[in-house]
Amino acid sequence: MSEVTENNLSTNLEASLEALLFVAAAPVSLVQLAETLGLRQQDVEAALHGLDKHYQQGRGLSLQWHAGRVQLTTSPVMSSLIEKFLGLEATARLSRAALETLAIIAYRQPVTRPGIDGIRGVNSDGVLKSLLSKGLVQEVGRTEGPGRPILYGTSAEFLQHFGLASLVELPAYDVVEEAEAPSGGNNILKD
Repeated sequence: MSEVTENNLSTNLEASLEALLFVAAAPVSLVQLAETLGLRQQDVEAALHGLDKHYQQGRGLSLQWHAGRVQLTTSPVMSSLIEKFLGLEATARLSRAALETLAIIAYRQPVTRPGIDGIRGVNSDGVLKSLLSKGLVQEVGRTEGPGRPILYGTSAEFLQHFGLASLVELPAYDVVEEAEAPSGGNNILKD
């Protein structure tokens, strides 16, 4: 097959994927896209990465990946312009407790409520209910332990809210050892 023909197939596949993702109401699995197009998943994934590369060159759209699914969204850098055009108020701010809980879930997922409480040192029922109602976190299963507590993870809405294409874009998680932590101050919380 000539190079020109391969380029046309690649472009047509990317255009087909773009059209399918544009009309999809929710994130779509690679399996569903491959079945629709009658192609292998590897070919669809490669074309999606090519399309993603195109969007990363200052375009108004982007691809968002979450839990093996992909969605066409507007570029996060266009959020203020879109809010202005649609007459939306600035994005509602999250409380410090909500941000703290979201960070724990994002980096430790899947995690139980007792696991979150253990890290935060306080009961997280209220803030967790709030995050669930906002669609930023979701139930992703249950543990096998006593009482079978619910496991929580982030949702596609979490990625959209923070302008991330996937969880891979989260900043690196650095653990500061107690010995490395800055000393001094009033150590109110330490015995």
